[in-house]
Amino acid sequence: MQKNILIAESGSTKTDWVLIGAKRNRRFSTQGLHPYLQGANEIIYILENELKLNPKRTKVDEIYFYGAGVNSKDSKKVILKALKSFFETKKIYTEGDLLAAARATCQTKKGIACILGTGSNSCFYSGKKITNKLASLGYVLGDDGSGNHIGRKLLQYYFQGVMDKELSAKFEKMFDVELETVLNNIYRKQFPNRYLARFAKFALENRGHYMIENIAEDCINDFFINNLLHYKQIHKVPVHFSGSVADSFKDVIQQLCYQYEVELGTVVKRPINELVKYHNSN
Repeated sequence: MQKNILIAESGSTKTDWVLIGAKRNRRFSTQGLHPYLQGANEIIYILENELKLNPKRTKVDEIYFYGAGVNSKDSKKVILKALKSFFETKKIYTEGDLLAAARATCQTKKGIACILGTGSNSCFYSGKKITNKLASLGYVLGDDGSGNHIGRKLLQYYFQGVMDKELSAKFEKMFDVELETVLNNIYRKQFPNRYLARFAKFALENRGHYMIENIAEDCINDFFINNLLHYKQIHKVPVHFSGSVADSFKDVIQQLCYQYEVELGTVVKRPINELVKYHNSN
């Protein structure tokens, strides 16, 4: 009898779930589960209220959870505690979202895997494991090229009076841009990275405007300069990308890869489908 294997891929904003079963695959989604931003009890509450999968009715034999922030023993313990409590499954494997990106895009081949979503990250993948990665410094010190980086730039352009009148009018129509509201969301409320990343949607919807193109290119170019070009293998293996920003600004990535003489590999919006493929064949 085939096992029921549950795969979860969690970014800062959203978690994609796929239950691989004998007859068909079932898909679910919840908000992002992040061990640095949520405790085990809060994660259990989210699972109980958002995950449309009842472990008492459907047995789950193995769980592979890949998530943003799952990069230390303590952060893994938070996720593991929540998953064990909700599912009562013995075989649970918790890994970072970077390994998810690497397995999804590289499968079993060597390559550099990158995440450009709400946040950003990168690593060199040997075909079996991550052997080199740069420190992920989060939305304050890092996250170059990410949704929150683009959102941060848009807010700077708007409040510093750099954004032209036409673009400013559209920006004001789409968002509440009272300075007090914006600062309160960034400095006092939970999930400021998610809040900043919301503004990246404006950039996508206004592609073609020279300021939007400049912001996107500048942010993603920062990712190349501060992350990718530090890998000694950069000109020897393909560079793969996953995440909503990577998918939305694929043309900018292609242009920068050409500029820096880098081989562009796979670009996927969400790694979950490719992770299913990886686990089905390994």
